[in-house]
Amino acid sequence: MKSRIYYFSLFLFIIFIGIFSRKLTFIPLWIGDFLYAVMMYIFVRVFFPEKKGLFVFLLSLFICFSIEFLQLYQGEWMIELRKTLFGRYVLGQGFLWSDILAYTFGIIVTFSIEKITLNYISRKSA
Repeated sequence: MKSRIYYFSLFLFIIFIGIFSRKLTFIPLWIGDFLYAVMMYIFVRVFFPEKKGLFVFLLSLFICFSIEFLQLYQGEWMIELRKTLFGRYVLGQGFLWSDILAYTFGIIVTFSIEKITLNYISRKSA
């Protein structure tokens, strides 16, 4: 249970940083997409704290890619949903291959940091 609270707190923190990064013009836009992927990895971890990292890695990548490819769909109801705050932040506005790269990079970095951290903790406690 503690790990879920930890991951959820981290999830909220990443959301805050991601929104803040969009307000500062000197931060490249891809950083927000990178942080979106980090957030998604952590969000999946909230629900699956005991699963192997590879499972979380693949599910996070699948979710991010699915949301990005969903942006190719331009149904009227989807366009209206994207005009809301929720729709804009969660579903995005338009498909970009650069977003796919940022998501991939974000999830790889998060997965790697988690692996390194967990390996360090397990060696330290042994």
